[in-house]
Amino acid sequence: MSELPPDPPRLRAILAHLDKQLTDHETVGIYLRLQRDAVLAALARAEAPPPARRRGGHLPKGAAPLRSMGITHAPTRPRFVVQQKRTPRGPEPAIIHLGDCSMIEGTPHPISEHDARVSLTDPNLEACGFCRPDTELGMDVG
Repeated sequence: MSELPPDPPRLRAILAHLDKQLTDHETVGIYLRLQRDAVLAALARAEAPPPARRRGGHLPKGAAPLRSMGITHAPTRPRFVVQQKRTPRGPEPAIIHLGDCSMIEGTPHPISEHDARVSLTDPNLEACGFCRPDTELGMDVG
């Protein structure tokens, strides 16, 4: 980057412009991630084997479950995840989300319910304001 001006008014103007660019691009990034998730879900549905057809209403007593017949299901999403976010100014507090939250950015890391509960007591971690994992865990304080 070229040399910055020494006076505060111009430095503030540059900072305001950069902050606006970051905000504008973050919105586009969120939209693109949502669209990407929708395409991945459609692709998973399109590539999934057709459901096994059964004749009759119920499995006979002692019938083998689907897993033993080699039929597998798509992996389930974790119930809770932690998102770590890095910015040009350094890392921000990690955010705890429900596993299916649409506001997750980057690569989330699955955590157990116990770890989510413990994490939400740490002042350096936050609960997502959109999916509210603290409410799900019965820890809602607000």
